[in-house]
Amino acid sequence: MGQILFDLYTGSGIYRDVWLVRANEIHLDQWGVYAYPEINKNTGKLHVQVGLNNESKATSAVSIVNELIDPDGKTVAKKTNKTTVEAGKKEVQLEIDVKNPALWSLTNPNLYTLKTTVIKDGNQIDQSTIKTGFRKFTFDPNQGFALNGEWMKMKGVCLHHDAGVLGSEVYPEVWRRRLLTLKELGVNAIRTSHNPQATSLYDLCDELGLLVMDEAFDEWEFPKRKWLEGWNEGEPGFEGSNDFFGEWGEQDLADMVKRDRNHLSIFAWSIGNEVDYPNDPYSHPVLDGKNEGGFTQAMYGGYKKDAPDAMRLGDIAKRLAAVVKKYDQSRPVTAGLAGVAMSNETEYPSALDIAGYNYTESKYVEDHVKYPNRVIYGSENRHDFEAWKAVTDNEHIFGQFLWTGIDYLGESRRWPTRGFYSGLLDFAGFIKARGYFRQSLWSEKPMAYLGTYPLKEENADQDKWTGLKNRSYAGKDGSPWIDALSLWNYDEGQLIRVACYTNANKARLELNGEIVGSVQPYSQKDGIIYWDIPYKAGKLEVIGLNNQDQEVSRYSIHSSKKPYAIQLLSKNIDVKADAGVAQIELQVVDEDGVPVALASDEVTCQLIGNARLLGMEAGDNSDMADYTDNKQRVFHGKMIVYIQANGKAGEKASVKFSAPWLQSTELELNFL
Repeated sequence: MGQILFDLYTGSGIYRDVWLVRANEIHLDQWGVYAYPEINKNTGKLHVQVGLNNESKATSAVSIVNELIDPDGKTVAKKTNKTTVEAGKKEVQLEIDVKNPALWSLTNPNLYTLKTTVIKDGNQIDQSTIKTGFRKFTFDPNQGFALNGEWMKMKGVCLHHDAGVLGSEVYPEVWRRRLLTLKELGVNAIRTSHNPQATSLYDLCDELGLLVMDEAFDEWEFPKRKWLEGWNEGEPGFEGSNDFFGEWGEQDLADMVKRDRNHLSIFAWSIGNEVDYPNDPYSHPVLDGKNEGGFTQAMYGGYKKDAPDAMRLGDIAKRLAAVVKKYDQSRPVTAGLAGVAMSNETEYPSALDIAGYNYTESKYVEDHVKYPNRVIYGSENRHDFEAWKAVTDNEHIFGQFLWTGIDYLGESRRWPTRGFYSGLLDFAGFIKARGYFRQSLWSEKPMAYLGTYPLKEENADQDKWTGLKNRSYAGKDGSPWIDALSLWNYDEGQLIRVACYTNANKARLELNGEIVGSVQPYSQKDGIIYWDIPYKAGKLEVIGLNNQDQEVSRYSIHSSKKPYAIQLLSKNIDVKADAGVAQIELQVVDEDGVPVALASDEVTCQLIGNARLLGMEAGDNSDMADYTDNKQRVFHGKMIVYIQANGKAGEKASVKFSAPWLQSTELELNFL
């Protein structure tokens, strides 16, 4: 089993929808209907551009009918434009006014439908239907970002396009579940790192109310270091997509903008990620140490006069920004800067409308003073409390994007690992401990979570307690971890740290109904309340309190016995007969029905009927077993199984899950 070499898992073969289109000689151009909103007090104006393509030699008279349908299915406007179309391409522009439009927002993502019909000689010869609507973005160097006039912080995550065992195959049902789970944690924005993704992802973000930064490139004209033996391991190579940038870069960027520009959820176009690594490949005299503190990435030495000149960054950025503006002037251009101190010596940041800083919170205040007209935000950030405080403590910083929202294939360490594991969710889409920690910072709904781990002994291996292999993200200085598992099984009397992630003002801890942890206030140092107590079996429970000592949230974990049975979330699942995907969650429990977090039993899936097993995913990054068979081990006692229907409406398929020494379970899939 070899290593996945690069920053992302690309997949292979045809893994996204491909369409063969047959059209009239006179037809709508590809991505030819473009609509963008403008809000003025209580009136919405929809600017519409319709691109026509006449592949005949004759000039023809046509009518273009645009019908706008509101979220309730009512036609609110209809316009007909008559025009003549000569051979070649033609663009028709119009405006549609709507009084008191239903606005698209994070909580009420209202979507309108624009139906565009081309008529010739009384006959319909082409038609397009797009989702659109009304919303307003405001970016300000001092106040940050506002949606429809409401100032807010973007609570964002970076996402790669794979889905664990499913690889690069995109199933909307799977991504709907993933995005809804992220939104439950308080996430309100997505960064497509570092490439455009499947159109269904943007459709879902439009529908669910998630902001999107659409990103194009991870490198430009030169390659960056690629770790061949594991993430930051061994000698790097330099293979990459740069070979195609000169010929295809601008065309690919133009196609991304034209394809995606109708999505209301997209708030910015990113033209690059970390192409300004210091000495990887660009260099500048500032790297000789005159601006210490502006680099959080590796510098690979001082100024290298023979390396590509960093001043080239500004020229390329201006060229790419012009491509974006040619096809959409309604949104800002951005990029993720890695070597901010070096890029500040070039025209790169000034070519951007909003400047993303990757892991450079130390420059937020300094650069705001030095560049007062620059809109700054965190385009890629760590999960630590300090990085988020840098956003909340600075009004001008409009948000951050965590690396990452979901564990992903690629950037793996040395074998045995298959991907990177910094997500709020694991490969299976289950919420990790750090996901609950983030929920305590980002969610407006009352919540509490308990995680535990033994106090560190010298040279103790703590990987099994964090679920992370070879890396711990917190606790190195004695502060509580953000990766504490929801587990209560230890040796009697063993000293255990109990970490509570909550957005309550304070909390107390109870064991078997008795107080074992006195009321503690929310920590402004690390955002975690914790107690160190000796282990005793039973029910451990935290109660979140407000300032009046009233209960606002509660969370409990139980000591479990040995694994006893496989439990399903539901006994019957409805699934679309035509290639619908059922997502079946399994949990190993003890004889009392208590989840067994330490379980690692191998589960076998047996399927009868017109259905196909797509994969079994438990979320364990170090599990290098065969993912194409019907057997897989649970991780922390859990697993998700993906099954695709291939039958007819009214049919059923039966699924059985079994494991040695455990009670098996079955369910039926109902085809709709």
